[in-house]
Amino acid sequence: MAKRQGMHQTTLRDRVEVSGIGVHSGKPVAMALNPAEADTGIVFHRIDTASGEPIHARIDRLHATDSCTTVALNCVSVSTIEHLLATFNGLGIDNVVVEIDAAEVPMMDGSAAAFVDLVDQTEIVTLSASRRFIKVLKPVRIEHAGGFAELLPAETRRFEIDIDFKSPLIGRQAFVVDLDANVFRRDLARARTFGFLKDVEFYWSRGLALGSSLENTVVLGDDKVINPEGLRFADEFVRHKTLDAVGDLALAGAPILGAYRSYRGGHMMNAKIVETLLADSDAWTFVEGASVSKRDFQHDQMAVRLPAAAFGPDKS
Repeated sequence: MAKRQGMHQTTLRDRVEVSGIGVHSGKPVAMALNPAEADTGIVFHRIDTASGEPIHARIDRLHATDSCTTVALNCVSVSTIEHLLATFNGLGIDNVVVEIDAAEVPMMDGSAAAFVDLVDQTEIVTLSASRRFIKVLKPVRIEHAGGFAELLPAETRRFEIDIDFKSPLIGRQAFVVDLDANVFRRDLARARTFGFLKDVEFYWSRGLALGSSLENTVVLGDDKVINPEGLRFADEFVRHKTLDAVGDLALAGAPILGAYRSYRGGHMMNAKIVETLLADSDAWTFVEGASVSKRDFQHDQMAVRLPAAAFGPDKS
């Protein structure tokens, strides 16, 4: 059985900074990760806006899942957060204040590797407060467009991701992993986002992928991978979808102790299964965080119902 991550909450020792471009906006972005107190969670601050309100990386702040995962509060949003959240979730970092001067997290090389390197510039420190896990008590499942997502009881943080593309360059791939920090670093962090050359004009017409390039995306032509360096893993596509799932499930607000399975999933279904789980009070409970009321947690998380826009077409 995989070892459960530590029983106490964590944060970063020092502030660390990074810059890059937004994959959809094509604009430069500067971002800083700051230490935070216990029970802060992952919080975004848009320092380029007049609003000083924190945007929590939680399911009640989800705004959209088409092409990337976006959280928002009072018309101020931060998008393409999934790889950064995956880094925090995968490495077991509970509390960070993210300062950012644009509406999109920098894409870096299309994976989470640069964010892991950023964390490694400082140190993960343990706080005195207990870590809260959301333990799945009974199966919950959703289905959409021939695919499904489900959460099942398990004593590990298990991901079983199955993708199925018509493109012969991808086809059907499956990846199964019990998540911990070592596994995340070795097997998931370096897996890059991918897209099809034939879809470029469609994305551009919607104002998306303006910063996409061979430096941050695996690009697929009709019969080959366009990137001259090729793939980092033979199954990089499903590993990246697993990376996305690790990030999107972090929207639960605490690590999920259970098995997540998906077939032909993506950002929309990843987010929807979190909402479905938390909406059913019989389907989950806290473990370790005895001082925190489950009722208070549910009220805080689900006070705002998810907007219909959050569940649009899943292109990622």
